[in-house]
Amino acid sequence: MSAPGTLFVVATPIGHRGDLTARAREVLGSVDLVAAEDTRHTGAFLAQLGIQVPLIAVHEHNEGERAADLVRRLQQGSRIALVSDAGTPLVSDPGYRLVAAVAAAGLPIVPVPGACAAIAALSVAGLPTDRFAFEGFLPARSSARRTRLESLAGDARTLIFYEAPHRLAETLADLAVAFGAERPAVLARELTKLHETLYRQPLGALAAAAASDPNIVRGEAVLVVAGAPVEVAAAIDPARLDRLLRGLLAGLPLSQAVDLAAEATGERRNRVYERALELRGGG
Repeated sequence: MSAPGTLFVVATPIGHRGDLTARAREVLGSVDLVAAEDTRHTGAFLAQLGIQVPLIAVHEHNEGERAADLVRRLQQGSRIALVSDAGTPLVSDPGYRLVAAVAAAGLPIVPVPGACAAIAALSVAGLPTDRFAFEGFLPARSSARRTRLESLAGDARTLIFYEAPHRLAETLADLAVAFGAERPAVLARELTKLHETLYRQPLGALAAAAASDPNIVRGEAVLVVAGAPVEVAAAIDPARLDRLLRGLLAGLPLSQAVDLAAEATGERRNRVYERALELRGGG
């Protein structure tokens, strides 16, 4: 029986091709198969590097089905690289189900680190980095997005969001309402690309600029937002807790809603749980 193969989780550039590490290039050129979010995109990228290797599509719609096949290939000794279209796989990109399946099978998984838009933006934002939370993409629906932002308004950690160009102006407006117009923030647009731009303004000013300047809402965006001031994070408004719990309970199981509300407000979980039961029961 052949020795098991290895799954390499390989970070690729988010823009500037020079950010591909020498190790990543070596791994991509030596594996038996590359599992890619978009085989056309990755195929063109590998062709520019002079690398010819078989590709298989692994994306959000087929990842569950592909995982079993790729685990079988690894068990037979194949070396496989997992890549997304840009940056580090699994960070708001597919790959979690595959990595979980490979880990459950007890097979080797090796990270090949490199570019990540969230960390790149955080590193230049000039906001606290000792504690931060990556929130990824907010819900597309405005009501769900506002509920989620309400749950985060009291979080003292620096918060990192991704947003698509067509929703950026709406998201900035919702952030300014939920967090306050004066909350410091940085909008990082088109990181490592030709038109890379950093906007360092309070949320209200960013929202106003995005509503009036079409250039701001072009390209991929990362938002880095300062955490709530200590006095805001420490203050527990019962009315706000109730609003937050009602919104969360409308779409989430009790335990998950309680966990999110307790994290956002800093209130003790047992107190939040008791209040959630009261609200759910009509109290």
